[in-house]
Amino acid sequence: MADAAQRLNALAEDLLGSPLPVRLRAWDGSEAGPPGGPVLVVRHRRALRRLLWKPGELGLVRAWVAGEIDVEGDLYALLDGLAGLIWDRGDDDAERAVHPLLDPRLRAAGKALLKLAGPFPPPPPPAEEVRRRSGRLHTRGRDRRAISHHYDVGNDFYALVLGPSMVYSCAYWTGGGTLEDAQRDKLDLIARKLNLKPGDRLLDVGCGWGSMAIHAAREYGAEVVGVTLSREQAAFARKRIAEEGLADRIEIRVQDYRDVRDGPYDAISSIGMAEHVGSVQYREYADDLYGLLRPGGRLLNHQISRRPERDEDAYHVDAFIDAYVFPDGELAPMGRTLSTLEEAGFEVRDVEAIREHYALTLREWVANLEEHWARAVRLTSPARARIWRLYMAASAVSFERNRIGVNQFLAVRTPESGASGVPLRPRRWTEREDGTPQER
Repeated sequence: MADAAQRLNALAEDLLGSPLPVRLRAWDGSEAGPPGGPVLVVRHRRALRRLLWKPGELGLVRAWVAGEIDVEGDLYALLDGLAGLIWDRGDDDAERAVHPLLDPRLRAAGKALLKLAGPFPPPPPPAEEVRRRSGRLHTRGRDRRAISHHYDVGNDFYALVLGPSMVYSCAYWTGGGTLEDAQRDKLDLIARKLNLKPGDRLLDVGCGWGSMAIHAAREYGAEVVGVTLSREQAAFARKRIAEEGLADRIEIRVQDYRDVRDGPYDAISSIGMAEHVGSVQYREYADDLYGLLRPGGRLLNHQISRRPERDEDAYHVDAFIDAYVFPDGELAPMGRTLSTLEEAGFEVRDVEAIREHYALTLREWVANLEEHWARAVRLTSPARARIWRLYMAASAVSFERNRIGVNQFLAVRTPESGASGVPLRPRRWTEREDGTPQER
């Protein structure tokens, strides 16, 4: 077979209704498609078997993780081109794609693809895939296992990807500077929105490797409790805190946020954690944080969102993310998050959308991973490194194309008097003693 790429290209056009926007190279060395751009390399016919048994995103991802398909050239350009085929085809997502052997209109193309794919049965999923889960979502045990799958990959691996800041959430780019500068500016922005002062009690929910806790204690004199479900994160954070000489002001706990009972706190930060909470649990999350704040206390909720869909009662997950990256993770539209915070009693005083900032951040993380690829593979595995490269690059494209966003909600447990303590002029988050706004 010396024309596999040409045959694949023709079949793709029949199945998709439009030509592939990228060049193909098949396992037999043949090529087809537009020249001059990125090349989608199909290294083995097993990739086609995966697609036949699991049409859509998950089949493609399994082939990617197994190394059966690859990309030569600009990964972002290839993902952007394929995104147009997947995302711009209406409301049906990739996992609801019609199987070509079951649809009479596509059966001929499906049979031709079957012939190209080679002998069945399909290969098993790569080992890194999370097994299908049953039972109630977001129990404490299930959430603990999901968090461990993603965050207990190894602190050295995360240090390689994230850089010295060890911040695993959207940076805040104020013009120029490095990734570390942008992450510091994000932490400082959050501290200013929370109006942190010496002696304030801050609860950092989903504290990660301790970066927000350290910044709040060192730069603002706060007394911080950080909670995480990842034991590896907690150990790393405690070591950093001891090295900074801040152990008397920061406590790191391996604890579920639902089990925190030592309020009231003056402020709560939740940075990139609420995506793990899920729609079935979100009202309890908002209620718990409201109950942990003193009257007048502030919450900064930094959270990824998705675009609204027609059926907002359904449970929405991304097949790739759920199987390989964030098991049981779920994104909600921005409006639903705001409404739930208000239903819990919060007064939402500010929402800042920083979608483009996350695309820039992810591109920096991908660059770090690619620069240190050999070490990343040694620290984890070839499959795990490929998963992280694809998920971060694809997420960057999703932010750039406005498929997902990220927002900072500043919410207040406003006391009965109505005195919120928020400055009259928005976006100036601290006040002088006479009540007039000041920049920091």
